[in-house]
Amino acid sequence: MYTKAASVNVLGGPLKSCSTNPVTGFFRDGHCNTCAEDQGSHTVCAVMTAEFLAYSKYVGNDLSTPRPEYGFAGLKPGDRWCLCAGRFLQAHDEGCAPSVDLESTHARALDIVPLNVLKDHAT
Repeated sequence: MYTKAASVNVLGGPLKSCSTNPVTGFFRDGHCNTCAEDQGSHTVCAVMTAEFLAYSKYVGNDLSTPRPEYGFAGLKPGDRWCLCAGRFLQAHDEGCAPSVDLESTHARALDIVPLNVLKDHAT
């Protein structure tokens, strides 16, 4: 049984839903909630761009190709997704980070990504 971390966003308020279409999150509940078992820290609510999706595929995490065997339709530009905080920071460092919804980004993202970096990409 997983124990969720408190559902607080990076601004200190209640964590809002990131996406239910497609359904996202470590718990597949539409929120960027996390727990100790979430090794990737899927805490950043990101709005996909073609540039980021190409970058993610290039570095080995293909988010755009459908994987029906896992019930995954593939992401397209405009989709919102709970992204791993480390991958977001990596994309930021490479100049291709997607936009971020701060109210839907879990406070635990701050363990990896500085708040000013998230704010620089806020929608």
